[in-house]
Amino acid sequence: MGKIENNNEEGEGDVKGSISKFPLNFWEVTVASTVVLGFLFGLMGVYLTMPASDYSFLKLPRTLQDLQILRDHLEDYTSDYTAQVLLGYCMVYIFMQTFMIPGTVFMSLLAGSLFGVFRGVALVVFNATAGASSCYFLSKVIGRPLATSLWPDKLLFFQNQVAKRRARLLNYMLFLRLTPTLPNTFINVASPIVDVPYHTFFLATSIGLIPAAYVTVRAGLALGELRSLGDLYDFNSIATLFFIGVVSVTPTLVSKNKS
Repeated sequence: MGKIENNNEEGEGDVKGSISKFPLNFWEVTVASTVVLGFLFGLMGVYLTMPASDYSFLKLPRTLQDLQILRDHLEDYTSDYTAQVLLGYCMVYIFMQTFMIPGTVFMSLLAGSLFGVFRGVALVVFNATAGASSCYFLSKVIGRPLATSLWPDKLLFFQNQVAKRRARLLNYMLFLRLTPTLPNTFINVASPIVDVPYHTFFLATSIGLIPAAYVTVRAGLALGELRSLGDLYDFNSIATLFFIGVVSVTPTLVSKNKS
């Protein structure tokens, strides 16, 4: 009997340990679920205002072929149902950015293909900034346990860099947005945790994403000619982005050397 009781106690301990390992508590899960439901109800509202038709083509594109099929179908609706297409596009893009769902590069290509360069860039920058902001504020509520469990070393590195560059933080954040030094998803989640002020985060995001958005949206004009996502960024495009990033961080490096 003693052995059975000990085994039961060990089993209960394992269950409690597995429960305690879940990074979010009840209220944090509730907040995240509420945001998800808000997006889903919004998308349902858009769907209900569209004409009766077969919408089996509506799915998140995972390949260029999926994207071309989606573009071909949406072109028929964009002229007659512009508001619904725009609203649906914005909600999907912001939802993907908020919850770190990969594939926003396809949405940027779609913007160029459907709306042209200038309107496409404005649309992508708006949605990317809105989605990043939504992720920032959501992370402020529930992000710390997630970031600590997913990126402990990277989070510590980012925290140290932000602390060292506090005087010229905007320049450093611009550099991160312009170059692939740190993933944008990580920056969105980690920024409120390491005390990056929102106004700095917002400015760096809205300005720093413009060059990459322009490259991707412009490529969307010739969507049929793309063979892979690797065709988006040639050597000149990558070199230009790095050059702009280095220029943006130069004041930080100069002030550090003077000090």
